[in-house]
Amino acid sequence: MKKLLILCVFLITALFVKAQRNEVFSPNIQSLQIKVNDNWLAPPIVNLNSDDVLEVSFDELSHEYHRFQYIISHHNADWTPSGLSEIEFLEGFNNSPIEDYKNSLNTTMQYTHYRVSFPNEQVKLKASGNYIITIFDDNDNSKPVCKACFSVIEKKVTVSATVSSNTDIDNNKSHQQVSFNVNYNGYNIRNPQSEVKIKVMQNLREDNCVTNPIPSYISSNELKYEHNKNLIFDAGNEYRRFEMVSVKYAAQGIQRIKFFDPYYHVTLIPDELRTKNYSYDQDQNGRYLVRYDWATNNNIEADYLLVHFSLPWKDELPDGNFYLQGAFTHDNLTDNYCLKYNPETKAFETIQLLKQGAYNYQYLFVPTNSNKTTTALTEGNYYETENEYLILVYHRPFGERYDRLIGVQQVYFK
Repeated sequence: MKKLLILCVFLITALFVKAQRNEVFSPNIQSLQIKVNDNWLAPPIVNLNSDDVLEVSFDELSHEYHRFQYIISHHNADWTPSGLSEIEFLEGFNNSPIEDYKNSLNTTMQYTHYRVSFPNEQVKLKASGNYIITIFDDNDNSKPVCKACFSVIEKKVTVSATVSSNTDIDNNKSHQQVSFNVNYNGYNIRNPQSEVKIKVMQNLREDNCVTNPIPSYISSNELKYEHNKNLIFDAGNEYRRFEMVSVKYAAQGIQRIKFFDPYYHVTLIPDELRTKNYSYDQDQNGRYLVRYDWATNNNIEADYLLVHFSLPWKDELPDGNFYLQGAFTHDNLTDNYCLKYNPETKAFETIQLLKQGAYNYQYLFVPTNSNKTTTALTEGNYYETENEYLILVYHRPFGERYDRLIGVQQVYFK
C-alpha cells in the first residue's frame, strides 16, 4: 500500500511540475490552507531544525469520516522530484493518517475540518528545500484529493533587497523593480552561475513569478541583481476586499445576503474597472482569514456561503478570459475561477463557495493563446501599490542531488 501511494505521488508530481502551488483535486475539499506558527500572513517557509510549526488544514463537505493519509515528497527549486531518498529528507513514517478532525457546528453546510501539523510524532524533516504534502482518501487511494506546497530553509547566505518605482523602463508610472544582493561570505559557492537558483515572487503569486534572473555582477562573495529588466513587475493595484463575518448584516464590499434554501447567498457590490486611478486600501496582499463574528472556534463554526462576483463590462468583449485571483484560488487559472459573460447583466460573473471570513481578491486577464496574466484591463498598474516581494535563494553544489534553500528575504514597497 505504501509503495502504491508513493508511486501515485511521483506520478502526480510529474504532471504538475510547472504548477508549484497548492491544488485541490476534489470538489468536496474546500479551504485548503497552510500556516507557519499560526500566522496567516507568513509565507509557507519553516526553518530547519527549529521550533517552527507548519499546519496544513482543509474541510471535507460532509460529516462522514474519511481516513485521509498524507505523503511528503522532496523537490528541487523548479519543483521536480529531487534525487533524495525518503530516508535522507525525512525521519519517521511517511504514510500516516490525519487524526485531528472535527465536525462543523450549527452550519447550513455540513463539513469536517481536518488538520495536521509538522513536525509531529510520526515525522520530522531533515533537509532544506521544497516539499509537497499530498493527501489521499484511504477509501480511494488511486488519486489525491489535494496537495500543499511549502519550503524549509537552512540559512547560509544574507539577502538584502530594495524595491523602486524608478525602473529601467519608466519612472513613477506603472512598474516596480526589485534589486537585491546575495552575500555568501563564509559559505562555499564555487560556481555561482551554475550552482545558484533564484525565485522572486510578488505577493506570493505563482502566475507572474521570476525564476533565475542573470546576476549583473559576481564577486568572490556576492551576487548582485541590479538594473535587471527581468525583475521589473507590473505594479498592479491594491487588492479588492470583502468581509462576510455574519449573515445578519452586509459588511464591507457586500451588497446583500439572502437565504435561498438550503444555503446563504452573498452578492458582492459590482466591481468597477480601476484602470484610471490608483485605489489605496490597507489590504493583505491577496490573503484571506476565516472568521465568524460569534464563533469560539472559527475552524468549525464559520459557515460556507455562495458568493456572487460581478465585473461589469459594456465594451466590446476582449479576446481572452478573466480570472479571480487571491490566496483562496491558489493562483490556479482553471474553469472554476474563470468569469463567464452574462449578456443580460452586461457583466462577467462567477459564483464561489467560500467559508466565512475576510477576503482579498483581484481580476486577472489572460489573452487567448497565451498564459501571461495581466492586471492592466481590470485593476490598472500604479507605482504607488504597496506590494510585497519574496526572494528565495537555492544552492546545489557540484555533485549534490538536490537544491538546498539557503536564503530568503521579504521586501515591501511602501
